[in-house]
Amino acid sequence: MTRRGICLVLAAPSGGGKSSITRALLTTEPELSLSISATTRRPRPGERDGEHYFFHDESSFAAMVAADELLEWATVFGRRYGTPRAPVEAALAAGRDVVFDIDWQGHRQLRAALPGDVVGIFLLPPSLADLEGRLRGRAADSHEEIARRMAEARAEIAHWAEFDYAIVNASFEQAVRDVVTVLHAARLASARQTFLSNFVGTLTGTV
Repeated sequence: MTRRGICLVLAAPSGGGKSSITRALLTTEPELSLSISATTRRPRPGERDGEHYFFHDESSFAAMVAADELLEWATVFGRRYGTPRAPVEAALAAGRDVVFDIDWQGHRQLRAALPGDVVGIFLLPPSLADLEGRLRGRAADSHEEIARRMAEARAEIAHWAEFDYAIVNASFEQAVRDVVTVLHAARLASARQTFLSNFVGTLTGTV
């Protein structure tokens, strides 16, 4: 009983919990893998090409863009990041799901590139005060840096309605359960179960 895989996008403002939820999903969902991005930044100590990122220089990244080999890409702090098309399309065709840790702009590009394959979830904080507390607890950033991150968070949250689902991350365990529920339901969508036409035909005698 074959099915087509899903592009599961988790988006959230900084401090919204998407990385922690993604890690939890990867430990419990064997059919789910993390999308590996291409980047022009240099590897950090311990990072391996093809495992953490696909590392490229500027010219080879530009060639990938020109050849339409990236599903989405953006420039962040002077470095370019993008999602290679080939491994994602291969995973979808094999019935494997891919989770993406990208922002609303990447989600918009990905949905345009793979219409019908993307399930988007936006993770909302229970309050701005809670989000600010999480940001202050993560690093010893200055008041100015926290204020900048909070302004970016409000701008990011403004795009919540572009996603299929919104989950308020008030409880980490419940948020993980909610994301798993969405993933499992998406797998059962009629359009994703590619075996159904022939299978139903055998039930109705039309094949």
